[in-house]
Amino acid sequence: MPFYKNLNNARAADRQTAEGLLRLKPALDAAIPAKAVDLTLLLASWNIREFGGTKYGGRDKEPLFYIAEILSRFDLIAVQEVRDNLDALDELMGILGSWWKYLVSDVTIGQQGNRERHAYIYDTRKLSFGGLAGELVPPMTKTGETLGSDFAFSRTPYLAGFRAGWFKFTICTQHLYYGEAKADEPQRLKEAEMLVKLLKGRMASKDRWANNSILLGDFNVFSTDDQTFMALEKGNFVIPKGLRGKYTNAKLDKPFDQMAFLAPDVERQIHEVRAGVFPFFQHVYRDSDHTRYLPDETLKEYKDWRTYKMSDHLPIWVELGVDFGKEYLERKAIVPV
Repeated sequence: MPFYKNLNNARAADRQTAEGLLRLKPALDAAIPAKAVDLTLLLASWNIREFGGTKYGGRDKEPLFYIAEILSRFDLIAVQEVRDNLDALDELMGILGSWWKYLVSDVTIGQQGNRERHAYIYDTRKLSFGGLAGELVPPMTKTGETLGSDFAFSRTPYLAGFRAGWFKFTICTQHLYYGEAKADEPQRLKEAEMLVKLLKGRMASKDRWANNSILLGDFNVFSTDDQTFMALEKGNFVIPKGLRGKYTNAKLDKPFDQMAFLAPDVERQIHEVRAGVFPFFQHVYRDSDHTRYLPDETLKEYKDWRTYKMSDHLPIWVELGVDFGKEYLERKAIVPV
């Protein structure tokens, strides 16, 4: 192709990206609270479909700019479905800026692991990494002379410790096994129950890293009536009212993604915190853009294609108050009788 045609294509792509960002930015302004230096923590979770994969050519510059714009509205984002190849993640970080950092897990070995990693992307202006990072695994058992475990996660949960203002917490992200497209698939349910059990055990330990625990990710919940969903509440994890039952997949018919708290320091605010799901396909890669991107394909094919550019899941988020200075002073001011 002649150079000038490549140049024209590049200019058209830049113009298209700029138009998309001009639609996306005011929509994010309206939906997501503004960042605050000390008062709040904006926490999100997003399964970014096969992030680092190569289907349909992987991520182009255009979707990476859209993804970066969305992520930039939060302080800490747990990301699921990061693939073994980290080139797309590194390119995304270059767009976000040098003050953004990430932690990433190793790839879970085995067919069910699907070459996936978990990642935390965080704004160092708001959060400090506490030094704790590791994968959550069931305890070893001994049968005769053999050490082993009768259970393993399809994708190993990833846990890390952070501090934001007065709020010190551990965060654990997971992508539960999907299996058959039905509620309470047996392996998925067992993974949910084991995950909650392990986290509760750590919170009960005198050697716990922090008094607050956050569990979030893609749990493949089909309904809030599922036992998979109820495993969270049976473990005393609290789900914000603003997220409960919200559809989080691109088709808007399943509450796959969840965020739950076992966190005494924010317990009083969890039910009423601002929270939500951001439907980015209303603003970029819209249904009405079908013929612009894939004029020779059906709308159904276009809708599948665009999930590999953005995702088949929507980001979920909450805003937490993390300035506990007043409460601290009030405790200090109490005069013993």
